[in-house]
Amino acid sequence: MSDSKKFEKIEAPKKHRERPTTKDDKDAALQERVVHINRCAKVVKGGRRFGFAALVVVGNQAGRIGVGYGKAKEVPDAIKKGTEHAKKNMVSFRMKENTVPHVSLGRSDGGRVLLKPASPGTGVIAGGGVRAVLETLGVKDVLTKSLGSNNPFAVVRATIDALRRMRTYDQVKESRLASGDEVI
Repeated sequence: MSDSKKFEKIEAPKKHRERPTTKDDKDAALQERVVHINRCAKVVKGGRRFGFAALVVVGNQAGRIGVGYGKAKEVPDAIKKGTEHAKKNMVSFRMKENTVPHVSLGRSDGGRVLLKPASPGTGVIAGGGVRAVLETLGVKDVLTKSLGSNNPFAVVRATIDALRRMRTYDQVKESRLASGDEVI
């Protein structure tokens, strides 16, 4: 067999996708917000050793959100750990258009957060941890009030609790049909 026949049967390589989907592509759509950074000090023989803790909220602005808490000797490392923890613990919530379906009160430790639906164009009327949670979740119009403790961790968890208590019209209808009540 001659050398020319060997080369005739070689075909061009098959075209593959230009850019394979990786874990980084999924994370590219996520928005992360640092809610609070806490500096802690440990007193040792030579002086003080400082450590940092970061409370981070990660969301895709389409109904999925996660909250993470990371601790490290340096601030960037604490934020990175908090972000990784938040990505592992993401949960989904249903919204009514760009607002919450109904009034809800969430509680966690000493924190209490009230969420109320708002008309289009109102914006996110919230502060601190509540604003971070709702903006990364994708809520555009909502009225809020923080009633209890102003501890950032308690406020963020109370906001998540208020969102968990939300029920859509269809969910309420199904639960009433299952219990035998009349649906209005």
